[in-house]
Amino acid sequence: MKLAFSTLGVPGLPISDVVRLAATHGYHGVELRTHPEEPVHTGLDLTARAEVAAEFKTASVEILGLAGYARVAAPGDDEPVLAEIRDLLVLARDVGAPFIRVFPGGDSGPTTPGQDPGQSAEEADATAARRLGTAAEYAADLGVRILLETHDSHRTGADAIRVLGPVGHRQAGALWDVMHTWLGGEQPSASFAALSPFLGYVQVKDIASADDTTPLALGAGVLPLTECVDVLSREGWDGWLCWEYEKRWYESAAPLEGLLSAGHNYLSQLLNEAA
Repeated sequence: MKLAFSTLGVPGLPISDVVRLAATHGYHGVELRTHPEEPVHTGLDLTARAEVAAEFKTASVEILGLAGYARVAAPGDDEPVLAEIRDLLVLARDVGAPFIRVFPGGDSGPTTPGQDPGQSAEEADATAARRLGTAAEYAADLGVRILLETHDSHRTGADAIRVLGPVGHRQAGALWDVMHTWLGGEQPSASFAALSPFLGYVQVKDIASADDTTPLALGAGVLPLTECVDVLSREGWDGWLCWEYEKRWYESAAPLEGLLSAGHNYLSQLLNEAA
């Protein structure tokens, strides 16, 4: 397995510094948070996109994926969501990223009096599957794969396959965020069994508890990282492990830069022990 980290852990850091961190600390790749407040976003012109690709290529560091924020199960018209995905796909092609990340974002929770009813789970599933099926055709033309993250309304592997199964397209896959499947009460073996036919890569992280999701150094919290790596290794999966350290959302968290070497060593140790 190859190791990467997400720029969610180094908010706003220039690409040259991101590449330097990856190369210095032994990471094979980087997942780029793709948002207007970051150096890489869909508003970049072709020259800037080429410069991003060149910086990574020169350092022999891969761009694993673009972490976008399209919500495929969200209520509303399809076209704004599809347009957002298309823009991400084109950017991914231009910078050389094989994957883009999308969220479910379904609205199936309880409503309060006076509000419009939320979607049912079945409606959210159908909406997400319809949009992913359409977007997957465009993704195929660009050579990029769309990954639905286990998150929010669809946080477990069992939730995600209710969408991905009906889509049935190679360019629509899954991104396994191990925190969300754990929060959803799903064991790593069950998550992998559900997601393995669709799995693009795996996001690892660590937290203190279900009630305190402030990011911690890998191995310092409660998430079942050993079990996850054991399952992946036992099943012969050889994709990417990407450390998503959510510094952007938790200003009090320790800086990621000082944790990268220890995180790399921890994941390497888990991989060696699992082998």
